[in-house]
Amino acid sequence: MTPLSDRELLDLFRQEGSRHYAFNLLVRQYQGRLYAFVRRMITDPDESKDVLQNVFLKAWNGLDRFREDAQLYSWLYRIAHNECISHLKRLRRGLFVSEDIVIERLTTTLDKSEHFTGDAIQAALQRAVMTLPDKQRAVFTMKYFQELKYEEISAITGTSVGALKSSYHIAVRKIEDHLTRDRTK
Repeated sequence: MTPLSDRELLDLFRQEGSRHYAFNLLVRQYQGRLYAFVRRMITDPDESKDVLQNVFLKAWNGLDRFREDAQLYSWLYRIAHNECISHLKRLRRGLFVSEDIVIERLTTTLDKSEHFTGDAIQAALQRAVMTLPDKQRAVFTMKYFQELKYEEISAITGTSVGALKSSYHIAVRKIEDHLTRDRTK
């Protein structure tokens, strides 16, 4: 089945008789890409599924108010981005531990990922990505792994393109430094 356009999905959703059908189509159409982003941010498969479920609950509750000034995917991605950042903040508050322990907890679940091939280089890269502050990690993940354009990331995060470029390049530098330190150990 060919994916429906934003307009077609929204028109179906706004009709009382096809509301649930339209939302199921929306979930099927976007869950794979959203899950890949959430999984890279959260790493734990069970927690990632919980976060993604929250994303779709918020989408269900907010879809009537969607203004269509952005693409539906960008809007969903923004919800996913915000949910990931909120989840990571709750995780840090709930554990009452150092940032290093949180990073270790997040990286121990890498091998369970269907997005992880088991390659040592990819594992080192993902561990380095996990050391980034949440917002830099989100920008790096969207640009590097999801291959989004800066304009799309700007629509998702509400951050200027210039600030995103700077954040991405700082993240790349931090990752390179982390990988270089690991190699010399």
